[in-house]
Amino acid sequence: MKKSLLKTQVLIIGGGITGTGLARDLSLRGIKCILVEKKDLNAGASGGNHGLLHSGARYVASDPEAARECATENELLKQMAPHCIENTGGLYIALEGDDESYVADFPDRCATCGIDAKPIDLADARDIEPLLSRHIIAAYRVKDASVDPFKLSLENISNARQLGSVWLPYTTVTSFIMKHGRIQKAILKNTESQKETIVETEQVVNASGAWVNEVASLAGIKINMVFSKGSLIVTQNRITDRVINRLRKPASGDILVPGGTVSILGTTSVRTESPDTIHPGIQEVDAIIREGAAMIPALDSIRYIRAYCGVRPLISSREEKDDRNVTRGFALLDHSGERLENFTTITGGKLTTYRLMAEKTADLVCKRLGKNNPCSTRITPLPETMSAKWTEPGSAPKMWIGKNDPEDLLICECEMVPRSTVEAIMSSIHTCSGSNNLTAIGLRSRIGKGPCQGTFCSLRLAAFLYDRDNFTDNSGLSEIKTFLRERWRGQRPLLWGAALVQSELQEALHCGLLGLELDR
Repeated sequence: MKKSLLKTQVLIIGGGITGTGLARDLSLRGIKCILVEKKDLNAGASGGNHGLLHSGARYVASDPEAARECATENELLKQMAPHCIENTGGLYIALEGDDESYVADFPDRCATCGIDAKPIDLADARDIEPLLSRHIIAAYRVKDASVDPFKLSLENISNARQLGSVWLPYTTVTSFIMKHGRIQKAILKNTESQKETIVETEQVVNASGAWVNEVASLAGIKINMVFSKGSLIVTQNRITDRVINRLRKPASGDILVPGGTVSILGTTSVRTESPDTIHPGIQEVDAIIREGAAMIPALDSIRYIRAYCGVRPLISSREEKDDRNVTRGFALLDHSGERLENFTTITGGKLTTYRLMAEKTADLVCKRLGKNNPCSTRITPLPETMSAKWTEPGSAPKMWIGKNDPEDLLICECEMVPRSTVEAIMSSIHTCSGSNNLTAIGLRSRIGKGPCQGTFCSLRLAAFLYDRDNFTDNSGLSEIKTFLRERWRGQRPLLWGAALVQSELQEALHCGLLGLELDR
């Protein structure tokens, strides 16, 4: 098979929020990029987090520099990307038995880091958040918010593409061709078609998160990584209006983040050997609920619909026993000291600081290219596009009800996603040369994310794609299995009460009626 040839100024590897943010930053500077991702957008930590836009208060004791970065970027993103953010505000609450010296030092530490933390009367705290524990002893208002990480990445790559950059999902880098201390070419392979592409590039940026060492090894470079798994669980309903944080040293189950119609509770920190073989554990779920219920007792008895996890890519010594002690700041690695002049790695950091990470990386890349184009993401708002519209909870119902079209039938009843929304998403995916399958459509919408977790909508969506000739023969059955397998991974640790009943219905429908467990 003949290999196609592409040329670009910068090849970016990794389609999370850091890679997409970097593609936009460089594109705004007039630098052409190709962004490649071995799966789809936010396949790593960018798709496995709280969706918390940090005020920085969580890190005032353990990592003041990261705290200051979060505080600054929090304010910037609220101005530059308000359509991706729900400005909920947040509360830090201390409970009876918590470290009172930590509580006493909290406001001064926040002030030192430039973080606005205002004390609030306990009665007022319970008035604005009635479900808070009656055992709180202190409360502070902070500027936390909720951010949609999928919408944020989609908007960044959409804007980068509008400015001339190229997005290649389901594409992996298999090797580099190097000469005289420079990467001259990268060999890419499409993981679906197996087609190979050669990219001639002036600069390469490794933004592959937990997989940065795998990419770096292709260039003969070793990066010592530590993988810290964080698990989270999703409630069926929204529990609070604000982000609720436990006022103590960071630990498990001490953050509740409202996100649209649900809330997300977490997280944990568990050392893992590989970022490829992770799943939320039952013991983790139990610990998260136990700790969360200390802040909000209702969390002990409500229904949870899904658990998920992500891996924090941390650069640290293997001797560090507690991964929560590892900095949450980012690492920008210039590999020229390793005799490779046009290879850069950016890793670590937070979702909140992605824009800053992109800016610093783009500054280095432009310097190497001999360009002095300044960063403009501090002053140029992130445009809102149709391709990212449907990740927001409640957006599809408003459009559907507003149209009042009886022919526009619902595909997902839990989240009220109609056929017209799916058609719009399919058109957007096609424009980006992606694949119209259940997983890709689910990533860009609310399909499969409601209480039934895809029990019914997976079948309706597959039938719709068959009608549109996207599936032939048994390909749709394979896609249903892939889609449901991922949903099941998140349901398995939560099998009690209503969730157990739901899973039994799902098994009866998918296996008893349709025989999806059979190989065919």
